[in-house]
Amino acid sequence: MTTRAVVMGVGHYLPERVVPNAEFEQTLDTTDEWIRTRSGIERRHFAAEDETTSDLASFAAKAALQNAGLNADDIDAIVVATSTPDLTFPSVATMVQEKIGMTRGFGFDVQAVCAGFVYALTNANALIVSGQAQRVLVIGAETFSRIMDWTDRATCVLFGDGAGALILEAQQGKGGSDDRGVLSADLNSDGRYRDMLYVDGGVSTNGESGKLRMQGNALFRQAVEKLTSTAHTALTKIGLTDDAVDWIVPHQANIRIIQGTAKKLGIPMERVIVTVQDHGNTSAASIPLALSTGVANGQIKRGDLLVTEAIGGGLAWGSVVLRW
Repeated sequence: MTTRAVVMGVGHYLPERVVPNAEFEQTLDTTDEWIRTRSGIERRHFAAEDETTSDLASFAAKAALQNAGLNADDIDAIVVATSTPDLTFPSVATMVQEKIGMTRGFGFDVQAVCAGFVYALTNANALIVSGQAQRVLVIGAETFSRIMDWTDRATCVLFGDGAGALILEAQQGKGGSDDRGVLSADLNSDGRYRDMLYVDGGVSTNGESGKLRMQGNALFRQAVEKLTSTAHTALTKIGLTDDAVDWIVPHQANIRIIQGTAKKLGIPMERVIVTVQDHGNTSAASIPLALSTGVANGQIKRGDLLVTEAIGGGLAWGSVVLRW
């Protein structure tokens, strides 16, 4: 028998404020058509002034707990993926721990920007497989609206705020690819490409949070190649091919990247969960948001084989194969 990290529940939270593309036409040299054509984004959500990343994460966590039929103290660990924490420290995970009423266990954050949830999911799986935890709450949460340069039309129209969460539980499987749970993972990074996507501030640089900077065209070229490669690698590890995949659940950065990756993988768009039109790029929150939306819409069902893949600043990229 093999210990597997099986998904028991999923949930998400989006801030109340919805920002359609047309709102940017009032302050930028841009149009709804320009944004849609280049990104596929139609709208996104922005957090309220008094709403923090830990607030969003906590709401998503409570939704996942309810979906799983569990209480906060049924959880052993919290892993939060975020690049926009409330404070330099402590971690968002410990703030979520307090806000959901969890009085035991431990929590920590993972920072890999848009690839953060894939990294967090891989770490959570390792905690379960090693016996360190029986149940892990994995959250991706971001308030990217806090680090936007509102004069840069190439970036500020792309990002949004939100949070998604899922709960993994240790269960015994037979050790094959038919098992439910996380089946394989592939993580990568290459610091030579860090200037493609970064924030121009930080505690030890200038003491300020800074603003997001991106080389969009260069990043696009890297994204399709690396996302296709990591998905193939993760599938190969468990002896599966693209044909076995029921759903690709990609990082929701740009519809052209999603379409390009799906084409190279040989997966029709009918088998890709797409939410970028409604949420924009929510960085580490985008995959769990898409998972939760896919379940709510009746697309993702128990037993389906999923591939999640993402790329973000660093560059950092990776994928996870799991059976729902």
